[in-house]
Amino acid sequence: MMMMVYTQIESPVGPLLLVADAAGLRQILFVNGRHQARPDPEWKQDAAPLEKTISQLRSYFAGEREEFDLSLAPEGTKFQQEVWRRLSEIPFGETISYGELARRIGNPQASRAVGLANGSNPIPIVIPCHRVIGSNGKLTGYGGGLPIKEKLLALEKKQLRLL
Repeated sequence: MMMMVYTQIESPVGPLLLVADAAGLRQILFVNGRHQARPDPEWKQDAAPLEKTISQLRSYFAGEREEFDLSLAPEGTKFQQEVWRRLSEIPFGETISYGELARRIGNPQASRAVGLANGSNPIPIVIPCHRVIGSNGKLTGYGGGLPIKEKLLALEKKQLRLL
């Protein structure tokens, strides 16, 4: 088993816990999200391996970055991995519905399963699950809370500056 490292950073959407190992970025957790995020006691606190992630997140929040160039290593089922891969294909500043995402993975009847996979995305912001909305155009659940989802979408539409 590889050593997991973590660091916590302040961001315009609240404190974020970043977790990685030699394979890449494993998790971005909202410290004040629906589920209180805390580091696992077996993880080692070390910001150095996460400097590229920190730098890219800061430039994203400053409105200077539209795509991330990071080694990602999210853990999930084959279905979840496919959903997360498709999430990464949603262009910056655009949104799609859960139904559309289900169609894109080739299973139009799977919008609920897509919603569950979307909700279990371990690397929010970088894997842009915030770009998925309800078929009626309304914002739906987000691990960091709907106000954060709304801020991220406004940032991407250039309606808001976070830094």
